Amino acid sequence: MEVKKQIYLSHLAYESFDKKFSRNYFSTFYIIKGFFIALCLSLFIYLEYFSLHVEILNTILAVIGFYGLLTCEKKTLTWVGFFIGVFWFYWIGFGFGYYDLVYLIPLVIIGFGLIYGLFFWIISFAGITPEIRALLMFGFVFFSPFGFNWFKPELILINSYFSTDIYLYGLFLIIITIMIRWKIVGILLLIALSFFNKPVHVELPKLDIAIPITNLDQNKKWKKEYRKEIVEQNFFLIKKAIKSKKDLIILHESAFPLYLNLELKTLNRLKKLSYEIAIVTGGLHVKENLVYNSSYFFSNGKFEIADKVVLVPFGEKIPLPKWAVDIINNIFFNGADDYKNAQNVFDFEIKNYSFRNAICYEATTDKLYENSPKYMIAISNNAWFTPSIEPTLQNLLLKLHAKKYNTIIYHSANSGISGIITP
Repeated sequence: MEVKKQIYLSHLAYESFDKKFSRNYFSTFYIIKGFFIALCLSLFIYLEYFSLHVEILNTILAVIGFYGLLTCEKKTLTWVGFFIGVFWFYWIGFGFGYYDLVYLIPLVIIGFGLIYGLFFWIISFAGITPEIRALLMFGFVFFSPFGFNWFKPELILINSYFSTDIYLYGLFLIIITIMIRWKIVGILLLIALSFFNKPVHVELPKLDIAIPITNLDQNKKWKKEYRKEIVEQNFFLIKKAIKSKKDLIILHESAFPLYLNLELKTLNRLKKLSYEIAIVTGGLHVKENLVYNSSYFFSNGKFEIADKVVLVPFGEKIPLPKWAVDIINNIFFNGADDYKNAQNVFDFEIKNYSFRNAICYEATTDKLYENSPKYMIAISNNAWFTPSIEPTLQNLLLKLHAKKYNTIIYHSANSGISGIITP
């Protein structure tokens, strides 16, 4: 009888916990409210994706979203994080489709929701007042889990009347906390804050630069049967730029899908053309049996190689202990090794102008903006994740860094958003 009693009591305790947990975190009210707040904090990406540039709408959504984030219940905040993880990063799993791991895509989407749900759950317990919660959200600016830094809360203000400057973002959070208690005062302060978001005058280099728009299918990019076609298309674009009397052409990341430093015939063709036009292109680089994702710069019959400095977490490098890296690479990537990275940033000198080199993800990291370069050449391959919001989110992050460091970015992206990004 005593054993049956203990089992019965344990069952009651479990049912009580289960009901309490479900009531606390799986209430429809908390889920819907978390969804709405996360939507307000994410819609700026989707509006940009559909080329809807409405500053007043982005401004209102940012104020509502941050106000809700700082005032909502602890249980709601966890759902805010979950839906932000999904809204911002659902596309990350798409890359697994090219490794015949399609079944992982929904798991990755849910996984990012759970990861950011956990971060916001921690904030909900630590942020016992709106002021502390605001301080923690300000701290998110400096937080890069596993080296991945694409959730930048100040980015939410990028297309609004407010500045993304880190100090003005902090001031924005302070004013929202004031608004919670004194709404009229807070609204007046927000209006005043909007006058600090002024455009910056920039001077473009006196170079005529070609940035071709390409949409090369990722399924074709690394297959040998398409290699010759891809290479010849690159030479066609270069010769077209020469005919247009361009000073420089920028081709995208891994535009030459091969170990370019080993392809002497291709190198010689590029060096010959570089007497007529400066060329920046992406390609792989092998050195001492190590593989690098690199940019190649050709000018006046010579070339330089700039290896990528900051690798993509879990894409080019797995930020875990070596034993875990070996297991993951063996299970999912047929035992392939991670890429290797350079230690220092690299600048190309093009007709008396200095351009910082950046390859895809690293162009959205602070490391690449050491000493605030005036000009940057960034090359990307977004075909891994299209169609999705990934190219839009990357472009917004490039705008954020261009403003932060007063840098003009020339971005060449396959299946992405190519063009000139000014502060």
